[in-house]
Amino acid sequence: MFAVEIYAAVRRFVFVEGKSRREAARVFGLSRDTIAKMCRYSAPPGYVRSKAPERPKLGPLVPVIDAILESDKTAPPKQRHTAKRIFERLRLEHGYAGGYTVVKDYVRIARSRSREVFVPLAHPPGHAQVDFGECIGVIGGVRMKLHVFCFDLPHSDACFIKAYPAETTEAFLDGHVSAFAFFSGVPLSKSRWRAFWATASASEPAPSRSLSAITYFKSGLAARGRETTKARSKPW
Repeated sequence: MFAVEIYAAVRRFVFVEGKSRREAARVFGLSRDTIAKMCRYSAPPGYVRSKAPERPKLGPLVPVIDAILESDKTAPPKQRHTAKRIFERLRLEHGYAGGYTVVKDYVRIARSRSREVFVPLAHPPGHAQVDFGECIGVIGGVRMKLHVFCFDLPHSDACFIKAYPAETTEAFLDGHVSAFAFFSGVPLSKSRWRAFWATASASEPAPSRSLSAITYFKSGLAARGRETTKARSKPW
């Protein structure tokens, strides 16, 4: 099994750099089938069944189990079937000769598929999210790619965007300054949708330069104080 780094390198070579899969197979020394698999999956998928396992004894009775589980949805809780009760009914009413474990496993999987799952999504006031995106713009008649700084307040769905020629530390910090001026305050907390390691110098490690600049930036805000105090009264 290949490491996820190999998957990432191959997918970037094909999808970002626009190279063919044939060329990727030659450059990375892999078969075309392996390259095709890496293009289908963003990470090693492990073993994947090509078809569901056969159940020679339980298979014909799966519709019966599904009907029982469906009727249980509207039945009182104390009258709903357990896996053991379904197993007993299959033996008595349909002559099932298989084991209990197979029935129990199928009931568990079937119930998990039909169960509704709700994920609460709540954003408290004063929390912001920041990220960069990309778009195509025309400036002076020239079509070019722009890097868009996005500052979002999810509680109120208010947002601020500003385009830059490159995704650099300077753009990251200037975007914050512009957003704070636009909202007339500073949020209580902020998260980045993805890790930001921008740098304007290829010879200097990105984390060091970016983190130092952001640390100075936060220190400057704390020293000024009034923006932070002002933000606490904002109904974001």
